[in-house]
Amino acid sequence: MVAAEPAGGSPVTPPKGPPAAADDPGGLTALLSDAALLSDADLLSDAAPPDAAAPETDGRRLRRALNREAVVDALLDLYREGNLRPGTDEIAERAGLSPRSLFRYFEDTDDLTNEAVARQHARALPLVPIDAGRDAPFEVRVRAVVDQRFRLFEVVGQAALVSRLRAPFQARLARNLRRNREFLRGQLRSLFAAELAAMPEDRAAAALAGADVLAGFESYRLLTVDQGHPAERAKELLAGALGVLLTPDGAR
Repeated sequence: MVAAEPAGGSPVTPPKGPPAAADDPGGLTALLSDAALLSDADLLSDAAPPDAAAPETDGRRLRRALNREAVVDALLDLYREGNLRPGTDEIAERAGLSPRSLFRYFEDTDDLTNEAVARQHARALPLVPIDAGRDAPFEVRVRAVVDQRFRLFEVVGQAALVSRLRAPFQARLARNLRRNREFLRGQLRSLFAAELAAMPEDRAAAALAGADVLAGFESYRLLTVDQGHPAERAKELLAGALGVLLTPDGAR
């Protein structure tokens, strides 16, 4: 199971839970970015130690946590409205804070972006499992992975776009994006292991690579946004393409 790294670079232990299913090889926490695994204590790491705490200090700590959350929520709201590069004034106004106060809660705009993307990934976590096992009929597995990707990508939506736009300039986003892609590819490898095993090695590698592209976020955007297909039609197109690609004899 992949553990995300916090801002300081030390590994964070994923939350305890049931073991990953056979068609979920990376574990559900693989889709979480850095800050999504931070606890309330981590968010308040600059507060006074417990033995020095007082009601007044606790109040400041709570206000800091609430304001930090308000800023992240404001940024995600702006993303959902299509504003993928909001200025600090816009974020602060939406959060009900002054622009200068933003940087009491975040080191810089990159830190805030990382937190926002991580928050949205955390919200999508329940959508990661695929509703079919490796023993299900081929057509059922194909449809299940298509349905899962559409549910998942609809939720991560604008935050996923931001992570792709900013990844070339932010190492943490790039690192987490790479992990997420590896995880989703691993789901396909596991779910269609029987079909891939029945192919020659070179063909199996090519089929997995192609399926990974077809079932990725970029293809989802291409079908639903650029080409303008309604969701159900886009799903049919994707399922058909995956069905041909992952069938050992090339036709079903």
